[in-house]
Amino acid sequence: MVTALATGAPLGVAAQQPPAMPPAAPPVTLPAAPPAATEEPKPEANLPPISRDCQIGTTQVVSQTPLPNVERALRERQRIVILVIGASPVALRNSGNGGQYDVVERLLESTFKGLDVSIEHRGVSGELARDAGERIKMEVAMLSPDLVLWQVGTADALARLPIDEFEENLTETLVWLRGHGVDVALIGLHYIKALTKDPNYQAIRASLKRLAAASGIMRIGRYEAGETITRLRSEQGRPLSSTRLNEAAYECSAEYLSRAIASGLFLKKSAKPPLPKK
Repeated sequence: MVTALATGAPLGVAAQQPPAMPPAAPPVTLPAAPPAATEEPKPEANLPPISRDCQIGTTQVVSQTPLPNVERALRERQRIVILVIGASPVALRNSGNGGQYDVVERLLESTFKGLDVSIEHRGVSGELARDAGERIKMEVAMLSPDLVLWQVGTADALARLPIDEFEENLTETLVWLRGHGVDVALIGLHYIKALTKDPNYQAIRASLKRLAAASGIMRIGRYEAGETITRLRSEQGRPLSSTRLNEAAYECSAEYLSRAIASGLFLKKSAKPPLPKK
């Protein structure tokens, strides 16, 4: 069970107490050891290998963090509710109407036997972080999700939103979600070749990355994934059209996200750093 791995290895030190312990001392009472913790498979053991086209070497596309609220939902009810905010799901090859999130659902349910993953799509294309933040609060009240997947940043960057305004809007919502016991994974900006040198686009991208790292929030670097896939395909003599690149970035991001969520359930819990004040 996830509980066994989340709480650590079995503690069996009681049988190793020195025989010379004074008889008057009270016996050492240890917490019950989780059953067969060492026999539980790690999530990576059940996940299929990353597809060849999504293997990007040492490029860092995921900032990994624990997901305590998702872990509790899995442990207590074997059901996880995920709210998706941002652009509408993109139809991919071998996926249903849920697009890339069908991949996430399928991989998680195959990794954790008996787990029911319910993904609620509430994506609105072109939505700014400010407007999405207000909608997130209403959707959380109605759906009570354990995890929010938030595609954020691209619309704000294209709208030339000032960096400080973007950070304030994003931070306010992240603080609210943390206060309401909801985990978050931020899915970053699209990779757009024409904007690789655009100062505002790159500043929003750097801001999102910095805020996620400073606050201990999971981030999927969709930009980094798309950029690396583009470079590798060109080096291999297999360049992608802009349409196919967009699909590939979504497909690979779904694989990275599934692994990040699965691994996040097994990371040692720790106090998350405080979010910056507005």
